[in-house]
Order: sequence, then structure tokens, then C-alpha cells
Amino acid sequence: MHRLLASTLVAAVCLVADCAVSSASPVGLWLAQDGAKIRISPCGRYLCGVLVQPASGEATATDRNNADPAKRGRPLAGIEVLISMHHDAPNKWTGHVYNEDDGKIYEAHLIENDASNIRIEGCWLGLCGGQDLTRIK
Repeated sequence: MHRLLASTLVAAVCLVADCAVSSASPVGLWLAQDGAKIRISPCGRYLCGVLVQPASGEATATDRNNADPAKRGRPLAGIEVLISMHHDAPNKWTGHVYNEDDGKIYEAHLIENDASNIRIEGCWLGLCGGQDLTRIK
């Protein structure tokens, strides 16, 4: 009886607090295959990712492909690239990704392969492409 009461209480708290059940969390610092570093952290009810360091060799890179001409001179470091990722399924988050290569925002998925590896996929017209990232400890 105590176990049932405890599990019911935990379930009720999670309903109110919008808990996401996962074996691990993608929150942290990640290294992309191209050398870029992305910090994933909570932003309200969602997860967001900020480009901490652009790809290797692009230390002074600017957001030159942004659709908004007023933003084209801003540095890439500090730009939010994972936008409003919500927990969608076990080990999966869905939201949007900003692609600095073309300055556009796409539907995206963050898939947690394990505690040390995630995959970020951007989708357009049902076609998805992505990149694997490794946790930086």
C-alpha cells in the first residue's frame, strides 16, 4: 500500500511539474563532429542549445547567412541553435534548430543515444539529416 501511495504521489507531482522521464539528460556541453561546441540547458519548460564555440577554424565567424540582414554581423558564438526542445518520447526531444549555414530554422529532433552521445536531426519536407555529438566531461 505504501508503494502504491508513493508511486501515485510521484506521478501526481510529475503531472503538475511536467516531469520528463529519461535515463539520462542531454543537459551539458557537447562536441559536434565539425568541432563546434553546444551547451544544452533548460530554458523554461524546454531545453535550448547555445553555440559556445563555432566549428574548428571559425573562431571569429559571424552569422552572415541569417535571413535578417540586421543579424548578419553578430558572432556565431552565443547564438541559440536548439530552440524550444520539448520531451517527446523516451530519449527524444522535438523542437527547432537554427542552421547557420543557410540562416534558416527547421523542425528538429534531439535523440539521446546514451549518456555520452546524442544526435541532432533537422528536417525539411520530411527529409532529415543530422549530426552526432559527444558529451564533453
